[in-house]
Amino acid sequence: MRIEKDTMGEISLPDECYYGAQTQRAFDNFQISSTKIPRSMIAAIAMIKRSAAIVNNNLNFIDTKIKDAIVKACDEVIQGKFDDQFIVDIYQTGSGTSSNMNANEVIANRACEILGGNKGDKKLVHPNDHVNYGQSSNDVIPTSIHIATSLEIDKRLLPELENLKISIDKKTDEFKDIIKIGRTHLQDATPITLGQEFSGYSKMIENSIQRIKNDLPFLLKLAQGGTAVGTGINTHKDFGKLVAHELSVITGLNFTESDNHFESQATQDSVVHLSGSLKTLSVSLYKIANDIRWLGSGPRSGLGELVLPPVQPGSSIMPGKVNPVICESLIQVTSQVVGYDSAIALGGMGGVFELNLMLPLIGSNILESINILSNGMKMFREKLLNDLSANKNKCNGYIEDSLAMCTSLAPIIGYDKAASIAKKAFKNDKTVREVCIEDKILSNEELEKILDPFSMIQPNDDNKK
Repeated sequence: MRIEKDTMGEISLPDECYYGAQTQRAFDNFQISSTKIPRSMIAAIAMIKRSAAIVNNNLNFIDTKIKDAIVKACDEVIQGKFDDQFIVDIYQTGSGTSSNMNANEVIANRACEILGGNKGDKKLVHPNDHVNYGQSSNDVIPTSIHIATSLEIDKRLLPELENLKISIDKKTDEFKDIIKIGRTHLQDATPITLGQEFSGYSKMIENSIQRIKNDLPFLLKLAQGGTAVGTGINTHKDFGKLVAHELSVITGLNFTESDNHFESQATQDSVVHLSGSLKTLSVSLYKIANDIRWLGSGPRSGLGELVLPPVQPGSSIMPGKVNPVICESLIQVTSQVVGYDSAIALGGMGGVFELNLMLPLIGSNILESINILSNGMKMFREKLLNDLSANKNKCNGYIEDSLAMCTSLAPIIGYDKAASIAKKAFKNDKTVREVCIEDKILSNEELEKILDPFSMIQPNDDNKK
């Protein structure tokens, strides 16, 4: 064991640990869950510390030797070498101070080792005076949320959305000539092609891509430089701008300093808005997965219009049963994201005067939303969508039997008469065509043209009946 001190006194720490006294106190205080700060947020905090060290050295606030040690330590944190040293529960101080200090202590102690000293030698590298110089938890943590979220969107979420759209577009083209019965209110409606149905799914994904891209410019504005309450006390006037530049170099994203630090530290409106876009995406994905689940129901007693690829046995008691497990998994993912959105909205309401006090919760939930959506869409695309096929015979078979076929008769013979034909067909278990022929409603040639399902999948030309 070794002894370290903070402003509250001495505390014992395991010799091998890189965190310090403040982290240990937070660990002891917040025994709430098994959820820690997300890996992407740890890396983002280390990116901030790395950038700050470079900027502070350029501004002559810390010497080059200390800067180099901090940068090397930060690089190791970014690479994940010290993930096990970030031990503070997500349900902690609302500003995330404990996690900021966790990072400061790990980086400072590793920097001490790099310089040939011992962990805990604050005269060599100090967690506050060097690693945290010119910063506050109140601007570091909001900044880390924006950095981590922007990177996860850019590197994972948007690519997965684009790949999903490509796969759906392929199915749209593959199914363009497969005609089937449409359904509204779970009842038969007029014909539609399976390709048209899938084109709707494609547009839903396209819209979500655009919404999320529209959110990015707000996330690229960083709180760094506002320090305690947004005034920038104890930091250089150009610190926020210079750190944003360094972060842009590291990440390849165009980060800039916030236009107004009082807004960026007192609120999390940009993340709340993004969460709303993720919720909308989740609603879309839920519908797509649920529609495909229903369209693949059966195989003999359901709709059976789609053939879902089998990926695992479906039952421990019914041999040969295969369930739509990929759809069910994505449905659960999307439901959880809607739940996360509710928590994020409540977190956004945690802005009190000059600081939001639910930052760890917001950061954890938005990053986990992005994580499970990215993984869920990849699973859905690879395990189901790419090998999804249509049962053309089943699709065609429903059309002739549908009472909705009388819809195309309404402009010719009137709504009421068409409705009576539908009722008679249902009562006598006949098709609309059979009733029309028996009652000599129209000639066979006219019926062949009017009841052609392919004539029903688009508007009439020039309003002609």
